Amino acid sequence: MNAATPQTIHRVMHEIKRRKLEVLRVVDLTPRMRRITVGGPQLAGFVSLGSDDHVKLFFPQTAEEQAALETLELSAGQKGGMPPMRDYTPRRFDLNTFELDIDFVLHGDGPAATWAAQATPGQYLHIGGPRGSMVVPDIFDSYLLIGDETALPAIARRLEELLANRRALVVIEVENALEEQPLHSAAAVDVIWVHRDVPGEDLLKTVEVLSIPEGALYTWVATESALSRKVRRVLLDTHGLSEEFVKAVGYWRLDGSTEE
Repeated sequence: MNAATPQTIHRVMHEIKRRKLEVLRVVDLTPRMRRITVGGPQLAGFVSLGSDDHVKLFFPQTAEEQAALETLELSAGQKGGMPPMRDYTPRRFDLNTFELDIDFVLHGDGPAATWAAQATPGQYLHIGGPRGSMVVPDIFDSYLLIGDETALPAIARRLEELLANRRALVVIEVENALEEQPLHSAAAVDVIWVHRDVPGEDLLKTVEVLSIPEGALYTWVATESALSRKVRRVLLDTHGLSEEFVKAVGYWRLDGSTEE
């Protein structure tokens, strides 16, 4: 851990470990969101201090890639190459029961979505990390959380960590009303759902006309990369938010080069 005080936003680096975990449960949260619970003794020592942390998931496509994972001999220059990897948010973890929840968007393509669509208890998943955590202590009066379904695990986890005397405004874009999930928090939370199947509903336009929460504010944005950049500009230029306390990241790209 670095020397930053607990009352500032700071990064904490972790020892990187790779783990082989067994699929314990598979639950469909919505028609397009599946929660897969993995676990086992190798989860011991797992650390995730930030609500938007990422673990690396490995999806071998060949026998050589699978063998490399099993023998923990993964390297960029090995014969057979690197298996596809994707970054996902640790939605929940319990070191008493050695369980880790990961939520997958079933969008129909890509190694992660394809694996999640067929996952059943008894299978195994290799994970690595998190490499580090960006720790945002709960020192703000209000929170503005903006994203699409890929950001829902991080948003939901953050809301669950907030204190009762906080306020949060949440804007989430999903495919349709069936994709809405219950969000739990001790804080006072207002949620705006934006539905892609409803003509006229649009995430960027919704952000443009937001009433920004009062008090010291922390803002977090995660969606498609180009859209995240546009949302960030609206927050800074239209709403005049402090750049220091606006974090906007891209969780995926339209060209399909990344996914979560």
